[in-house]
Amino acid sequence: MPPATEPDDALAGALENAPALPPDRAPDSAHDDALPHDSTADEYATAVLALVRQIPSGRAMTYGLIAEIVAETLHRGGPRQVGQVMAGSGDRYAHLVPDGAAVIGPVQDTNEVPWWRVVNASGAPPARHATAALDALRAEATPLTRDGHRVALKRAIWFPGIDDAPR
Repeated sequence: MPPATEPDDALAGALENAPALPPDRAPDSAHDDALPHDSTADEYATAVLALVRQIPSGRAMTYGLIAEIVAETLHRGGPRQVGQVMAGSGDRYAHLVPDGAAVIGPVQDTNEVPWWRVVNASGAPPARHATAALDALRAEATPLTRDGHRVALKRAIWFPGIDDAPR
């Protein structure tokens, strides 16, 4: 096991190593017709998405754990805000995902953020996308509960910088 690091160090490293957004992907008022630009929301969303993109195949994190780790650096947000970012990761916050981003693992398609690896405190994926999420989790051999409807968090939870090795 690699030496343990503080979670805020892991997030800071992820943010520092994230490539800069190209000018055509960065939000600006001249081209942002859909939603108002909020740099505070973008900063929070960038931190959440950077952390979620680090979750290894076969592992998972909860909305609450992500919120705690991001809050150590940005001093704000909670599980509901993480859920809002995840719900908008395909459209509202798509400009925050670097060009060429790819999900590492057996589920490699058009998803730039492994949304299925983020579950609620009981290990359940988003209800509206449960079938797709569970299919992706099974494809990655993520440990599930006996009924196969939730992630077995005791075996699958991932803490960045602390237990980066697959279980």
